[in-house]
Amino acid sequence: MSKMDFVTQLIWRYPVLKANEKEIRLMCDAVIKSYESGGKLLVCGNGGSCADAEHIVGELMKGFLKKRPIPEKKKAEMLERVPELDGIGLDKLQQGLPAIALNSGVALTTAFANDCDPDLIYAQQVLGLGKKGDVFLGISTSGNAKNVYAAAAVAKSLGLVTVALSGKDGGVLKDVCDISIIVDEDETYMIQELHLPVYHALCATVEEHFFKE
Repeated sequence: MSKMDFVTQLIWRYPVLKANEKEIRLMCDAVIKSYESGGKLLVCGNGGSCADAEHIVGELMKGFLKKRPIPEKKKAEMLERVPELDGIGLDKLQQGLPAIALNSGVALTTAFANDCDPDLIYAQQVLGLGKKGDVFLGISTSGNAKNVYAAAAVAKSLGLVTVALSGKDGGVLKDVCDISIIVDEDETYMIQELHLPVYHALCATVEEHFFKE
């Protein structure tokens, strides 16, 4: 399948997302462009959206729809440097697309929340990890999560492409993001039910671009 196929398939399965098609494609293109230039994806959320952030990283950092074996040339280079790798199952490793769930840094986030400001737990990590050319994806069903908004604002100030994945009216997050995907639902769980196929389409599209076989 091509990039167009995955997004078209998404809209066919979830017609309510037709209104978001342009923004979904822009998000896919932004992440691909970032990876092509050596960038990475920073993603965060709270509660169910926190779990979604981890889910996205899980699909990008290992094979999603494809096996993603390490190319033979790269394996040879790795083995030349460290021959011992031959005995640890190098053939089982898969190529990853760099992505970080900011909510996974429990020690850092709890320390910063306790010592400084809980609304800035993600912003602090964006400041330390983000660079121009990266993509920031903030997930908030209301679009009003203070810590996600602060992280998006810092990301934009650093030159990252900022993407919002939200619902309802998009909240304040849409005002600071370059790309806003606001699904047409008001109930939190219904918003989350639409977020999942959106980011699955993202992961499939990006994977297909970089791993042809």
